[in-house]
Amino acid sequence: MDSIFVNGTASLRGKITLLFTVFSVLWLGFAGTVFAAGDTGARTIIGEKYVPTIWVDPDGCEHWVFDDGWEGYMTPHVTRDGRPVCRTGNTCAILNSDQLFATNQTAISAGNRARLTKFFKDVQAKSFIIAGHTDSQASDEYNMKLSQRRANAVAKVAQAAGADVFDVRGYGERAPKASNRTAAGKAQNRRVEIICMY
Repeated sequence: MDSIFVNGTASLRGKITLLFTVFSVLWLGFAGTVFAAGDTGARTIIGEKYVPTIWVDPDGCEHWVFDDGWEGYMTPHVTRDGRPVCRTGNTCAILNSDQLFATNQTAISAGNRARLTKFFKDVQAKSFIIAGHTDSQASDEYNMKLSQRRANAVAKVAQAAGADVFDVRGYGERAPKASNRTAAGKAQNRRVEIICMY
């Protein structure tokens, strides 16, 4: 049998033989694992579609997101010269929830709906972010759901008025504007904020 070493180094033929042997062992191990795992009922999913969307970070910068429900990819949206695409926005309205909604309710009265519709038609913003907030009176879980439902109610009015609603968020009691230790502070915290994106 020929030695794969010539003068203490591996010959070309020996290197090829060694590599072939290593790859063969690895392939057989991989194939054995695949065939053994094939009996577990694993299946291949074909035809999944990625859903593209744009996510805006807290600084107003856009990110392209592709998600198929199982995994996703995200990359910053940049201009041709590499600068991030960021939106400028400011809070253009703060609506007191006590005036807009009944206690623990999400329905908007006809009069308030008319005022909101006029607001969304008059403001010259490209899009809006609607953010709902509560005080700390109930549980965190309840407040998160209530603030989201109230923000959704305002967003529906905006969309009915022809406004582009970019995002709807419910923060519950997690972003207070004032102290929740006083009645006046709690009243300030029960609000829906409208952020105008330009």
